[in-house]
Amino acid sequence: MNTLLAQPVSLTSASFASEVLDASEHQPVLVDFWASWCGPCKAIAPVLQAIAHERAGQAVIAKIDVDAHPEPAAHHGIRSIPTLLIFRDRRVVSTLVGVRPKAEILTHLDAAIATHRSA
Repeated sequence: MNTLLAQPVSLTSASFASEVLDASEHQPVLVDFWASWCGPCKAIAPVLQAIAHERAGQAVIAKIDVDAHPEPAAHHGIRSIPTLLIFRDRRVVSTLVGVRPKAEILTHLDAAIATHRSA
């Protein structure tokens, strides 16, 4: 995975382990569980795009369509979308459900970035 991406990465069930779990050993990965029919998911997309650009090289922002790739969502117990999970060192360190303000997302992501650097 290119760790300097300035835009969200599209995930599949097959790529989830390498693009999220393996990559989270090097830097935090925020995963947006979404669907094309979900209005709140569409509303949060520009916020995640901006965060991907602002935190390029510090964290990876990724998206997975729960309709096209339901296995990771089922595995992580996703019951509502959008749900944002932040992974660090192969495990979930933060969960945000629903549309959240950019500042709140950054608070959680920046905490994962800071903890990752100090580890």
